[in-house]
Amino acid sequence: MDIDLQKAQQEELEKLKREALRKILTKDAMERLGRVRLVKPLLAQQIELYLLQLYQTGQVRETIDDSKLKEILSLIAEKKDWKIKR
Repeated sequence: MDIDLQKAQQEELEKLKREALRKILTKDAMERLGRVRLVKPLLAQQIELYLLQLYQTGQVRETIDDSKLKEILSLIAEKKDWKIKR
């Protein structure tokens, strides 16, 4: 029973997250985020969290289109510090 409750709560949170993202992203930007989610799920989660934080703090002044999402993607992708050790 407890597992069902957790699953229901998690589904409700996902639903709220999708609704908020639909409010702040254009259709093209949502499609791009979906493609990123297929290839790099962790990066997509980071982008979603970033966008939701901006939305919750009222920093989103206008709808984020595809070009703005590309900029955000490049900024977050740049922050990764790749270190290869041999």
